[in-house]
Amino acid sequence: MDAWYNAAFRGELDVMKEIWELAKEILTTEEIKNEMVLSTHSSGRDAWLIVSFRGNLDVMQKIWEWA
Repeated sequence: MDAWYNAAFRGELDVMKEIWELAKEILTTEEIKNEMVLSTHSSGRDAWLIVSFRGNLDVMQKIWEWA
């Protein structure tokens, strides 16, 4: 999910939403939770932590809603 983390890092909520919608078409709810919401990047950080470092409240709120 490098695209997910890169979009989170850059604060590209529109890209994250598109990835989310595509994932819903091919993954189960459990897989989305594990592969996107709870998984960590190779740096050991999850998307929530990446976004919190950047201080992007809009993206943080959307990840919270998805979780």
